[in-house]
Amino acid sequence: MLNEALATELVCVLRYRRYSIINKRPLADRVKRGFLRYAQVHQEQADRIAERIVQLRGSPHVDPSELAARSRSEYAAGTPLQDLLGEDLLFERMTIEIYDDMLRYFEAQDHTTARLLAWILAIHEAHADDLAELLSGPTPSLQG
Repeated sequence: MLNEALATELVCVLRYRRYSIINKRPLADRVKRGFLRYAQVHQEQADRIAERIVQLRGSPHVDPSELAARSRSEYAAGTPLQDLLGEDLLFERMTIEIYDDMLRYFEAQDHTTARLLAWILAIHEAHADDLAELLSGPTPSLQG
């Protein structure tokens, strides 16, 4: 389960880095910084998940050729930014449900992993709020 979460976070890193590059909106600098911050946050989440996998005597699976297959996130290239953001909002909502289910499972099994997942879940909830705001209004926050 944790390797699936790891793959999801790593694909998110790549997606948000790409968005920071392709963004050409009037608020480009602000939005670009927001996307870069998202990428950094997802990288931090991936790092913590990988560390937890090692602590549990497992092996983080980070083979680039397998990441997309294991990830809950899809990497769509060549799509308009607005469409990508809409897809991201749907992905964030789906991910929130998945992490919520994982959290319930680990609460009974492993409190340390449950705390890690609760932290990640809160960040995904904040990202979903930011994406909804970005899609509905002219001044995105993208605080990360």
